[in-house]
Amino acid sequence: MNSLVSRRDIALVGSSSATAPGSLWADHQKIHPKTVSGQYRSLKWAILVALMAAYYILPWLRWDRGMGAPDQAVLVDFATERFYFFFIELWPQQIYYLTGALILAALALFLATTLFGRVWCGFACPQTLWTDLFQWVERRIEGDRGERIRLDAAPWSARKLGRRVAKHSAWLAISLTTGGAWVLYFYDAPTFFQDVMSLQVPQTTMFFIALFSGTTYLLGGIAREQFCLYACPWPRFQASLQDEDSLVVTFQAWRGEGRRRLDKRQSWSERKAAGGGDCIDCGVCHQVCPTGIDIRQGIQMGCISCGLCVDGCNSVMSRIGRPGNLIAFDTERNQTAQAAGQPASRFRLWRPRTVAYGALIAATAALIVIGLLFQPHLEVSVQRDRAPMFVTLANGDIRNGYTIKISNMTRQIRKYTLAVDGLPEATLAVAGQDGGSRTVVDLSAAPDTVTSYRVLVQAPRLTLRGAATPLDFHLAATRGGETAVYDSVFMGPEG
Repeated sequence: MNSLVSRRDIALVGSSSATAPGSLWADHQKIHPKTVSGQYRSLKWAILVALMAAYYILPWLRWDRGMGAPDQAVLVDFATERFYFFFIELWPQQIYYLTGALILAALALFLATTLFGRVWCGFACPQTLWTDLFQWVERRIEGDRGERIRLDAAPWSARKLGRRVAKHSAWLAISLTTGGAWVLYFYDAPTFFQDVMSLQVPQTTMFFIALFSGTTYLLGGIAREQFCLYACPWPRFQASLQDEDSLVVTFQAWRGEGRRRLDKRQSWSERKAAGGGDCIDCGVCHQVCPTGIDIRQGIQMGCISCGLCVDGCNSVMSRIGRPGNLIAFDTERNQTAQAAGQPASRFRLWRPRTVAYGALIAATAALIVIGLLFQPHLEVSVQRDRAPMFVTLANGDIRNGYTIKISNMTRQIRKYTLAVDGLPEATLAVAGQDGGSRTVVDLSAAPDTVTSYRVLVQAPRLTLRGAATPLDFHLAATRGGETAVYDSVFMGPEG
């Protein structure tokens, strides 16, 4: 058997007899990651605490937006159809900002993967964060790797049942807290807890709490690495974003091979002369891996670049008196140089693809910032009557009906003036009012809402330019000078 095959792979081969010959399915091999400490484990804990603190605390932060507006800093308010993020307020028609944010996030992920491999997966992905938390609870209740393996193999007893009940109860508590916190981004936090205490939570809200809690329990407690290996699409195309200068978790084969058990009677010079390397084949790198891979087999789809194997291997190297970073974040270029006995190559931060991603990120971020800085507080939309398309009046004039919707994105009542451009002799009138004029004045709109008016536009037939004459509606605020324009058409008879 190839020496690169790990003991877990041998165990998988040995257990394959349980699978029928020619079967497309294999039994799931449960992974029991071993506890490890080190710089990457500490970094993962720090990021986990920071991100989870932000997740649970953000809905409770307040932001004063004025009278009548919600004061929750981050809120998706379905009742008023608004998205609030501190000083940013977005209306449904401004969904393009969300599109820009998603593009920005995707480009940032591409750049991070090009530079450092799957660091998102290893340090910041929600699946990784909650799985880490669930595994920490599991270790606190059932013990470390060896004890958990023995507990799984042991027959059911009161001790085993008690530990399993305690573990799953803790997992359910975390899941309910997670699902409840997610709902708070769509529901005013203090109001939600008042409704909970008075048992007045809507059924829809309870459904989504159950949904998010259930998925958290399933993915963080049960699926774990299976979601990363089989459901997540990211590992399938991450390789296309990496190159020989990407920092990825790497086994220093030029130094570690050939691996063999440590013989304390043999000096390191004797071991090297006999063809041995620094790797003592202890298996710690595999035992601490949350996805159960052996990094010594090279870059694999299951590697999430969490660096725990680096910490595990460094602890072993420290105990046996060998230099650290036998497993390390390194580049393929440097590995090739080291294997050939050449000087170590420097990490290249600036290269064509990183420059391209950086430029796209800067351009996208600049467009979003400029859009927010010059975000309009007035928008108008016009919908022309479909039936009838036009009306011929007794004096021969043609009249069209339009529904004007004014979006007043301020906290005050505003008044506007409406005019049209494209028909020099056209007159306007609000439906239900007598007479008509070149402009309609004093169209008022309530604060932070959409106000609709039905407006009739009348023009002499001889002024029309065919069956459809281009027509622009100009809406101007009486105070402040802000304007909005909407392109439409004025329909008339053929010829």
